[in-house]
Amino acid sequence: MTAGVHETTLGLDHRKLGMWVFLGSEFLFFGAFVSAYILYLDTTAGGPGVEIFDIPFTSISSFVLLMSSLTMVLAHNAHTRRDMRRMRMWILATAGQGAVFLGGQIFEFTVFYKEGLNLTQSPFASGFFVLTGFHGLHVFVGILLLLSLYSLTLTGKVKPDQDLKTEMIGLYWHFVDIIWVIIFTVVYLIPDLLMEA
Repeated sequence: MTAGVHETTLGLDHRKLGMWVFLGSEFLFFGAFVSAYILYLDTTAGGPGVEIFDIPFTSISSFVLLMSSLTMVLAHNAHTRRDMRRMRMWILATAGQGAVFLGGQIFEFTVFYKEGLNLTQSPFASGFFVLTGFHGLHVFVGILLLLSLYSLTLTGKVKPDQDLKTEMIGLYWHFVDIIWVIIFTVVYLIPDLLMEA
């Protein structure tokens, strides 16, 4: 066993196991929000519902977020090869793609608000804004983690042989992306298909 590495009885670093446990609890948390959204899908109180969603626009911002998983993998790969210059480049690319996604979400929220959809307008609206807004908050936290990692590599506090730190942030980032695939499918695609049927 490498000095400084503390493995669990499963042979997994305890920090990584802690991250998996945290992500499991977050998955359950999002599961509750998705369930609440589905329950109130048709409860619009006479206001706008899923018909105001702009699927092509959200698809583009979703694609940008999903591509950020690729740049995160490239960042981790560069770190394991101890190529810190490339690692930092890919970390910035990942954070930038996350920021583009967030910008798209803020724009979308603004448009929806102008069309009469706001947090207190109906149970459907509350479910939508809480679910997607909570996910947006997770993306924002991920961007802060990425930028912190970038800064720590510049100051030498994260060294080339400490790629577990990049892997842990990568796990969180991939989780955020996977959750968005579920949200995008449940919130945007399935209701749109049901309306067409």
